[in-house]
Amino acid sequence: MRAPDRPPPDAHPARLILTLSLAATVGLGIGRFAYALVLPDMREDLGWSYSAAGFMNTINAVGYLVGALVASRLIQRVGWSAAIRGGTLACVAALATCALTGNFVALSLARLVLGLGAAAGFVAGGALAAAIAQSRPERANFLLSLFYAGPGIGILASGLIAPFTLQYFGPGSWWLVWWALTLLSVVMTAPLFLIRIESGVRFSEGSHAAFAILPVLIYLAGYFLFGAGYIAYMTFMTFMIAYVRDGGGGAAAQAAFWSLIGLSAFVTPWVWRGVLALDRGGLATAIILGTNALGAALPMLGHSPAWLAVSAVVFGVAFFAVVGSTTAFVRFNYPPQAWPTAIAAMTISFGVGQTLGPIVVGAITDALGSLSYALNVSAALLALGAVAALCQRKVGPAREPVP
Repeated sequence: MRAPDRPPPDAHPARLILTLSLAATVGLGIGRFAYALVLPDMREDLGWSYSAAGFMNTINAVGYLVGALVASRLIQRVGWSAAIRGGTLACVAALATCALTGNFVALSLARLVLGLGAAAGFVAGGALAAAIAQSRPERANFLLSLFYAGPGIGILASGLIAPFTLQYFGPGSWWLVWWALTLLSVVMTAPLFLIRIESGVRFSEGSHAAFAILPVLIYLAGYFLFGAGYIAYMTFMTFMIAYVRDGGGGAAAQAAFWSLIGLSAFVTPWVWRGVLALDRGGLATAIILGTNALGAALPMLGHSPAWLAVSAVVFGVAFFAVVGSTTAFVRFNYPPQAWPTAIAAMTISFGVGQTLGPIVVGAITDALGSLSYALNVSAALLALGAVAALCQRKVGPAREPVP
């Protein structure tokens, strides 16, 4: 692809990128992560096992993986605006389906569509955001960070809605939460139809540099473990919410706990700026993943609301930065013509991990009969991922400094 020289002339770059980020807000922040807030009530009302509950996130991850792999072809076929708007509308329709039925098959299909739509909106929106940011070199890093704050906005918004809705309407009101989130998503989708989404980006059949798996196999393994570990933590974040409730915390405490993760998205660029500049193999990823593991492990030491809040902050600050660290690794170790292939390999490894993670951890929880095992497994997977990343050496000389 070739980046456009500038964004549409009638749009301020920051405002345009913030608007594009709403696709990620709806597809990921609400569509994927809000499920953890609604799951306890759904599981009790619908009689699901932990494996069934985990499957819902697995099928969502499958949809996201498939959507990411076909996103470029979709953009070629229907165009940028249709991919972004259509993907986000698909997410809204899937959210409405979650509010309309308790049928397991229908809900599974809705979660699958949520993944597909989220991938289309996120990949196309992210590519356009990068192109717009490149048109303003002096502010590129700041502008691009606005797009990746989108999922955090969705997590924050859902955290302020779901607990209070469930508390006010009582057990069995999970479908009302989905309606509230659907309406919120409709409001957030509307601005995407009020701006001009166009681009000079076009695809070509340019040469592809060879990318060897073996030199980075240990790094790919670490990223796979991150995918499995982080999605297990987020899927079974409901355990944390249960701990907050059991400790006497009401809807306000639950909302505050969940919203802390979303708020963390806004500080990660400053917290990890120096770490991401480390050109030492997988060291940067290892540091961030180690922090991720620490955040996931903290609830093992206590279940008070304050302690769980610390866990949410530590985990949230780190997990939003892991993808950035893998991108930095690719940029440091490969020439630009190899970046698409290298990043695709990272995406597949991560996608497989987040696909298998929820259902495997759910099966372990069912077999051992304790909710705490999900957190133990999540922390262990993230720690193993950090160790694997630490073992990764540089593949080649530095190619380009990472801001």
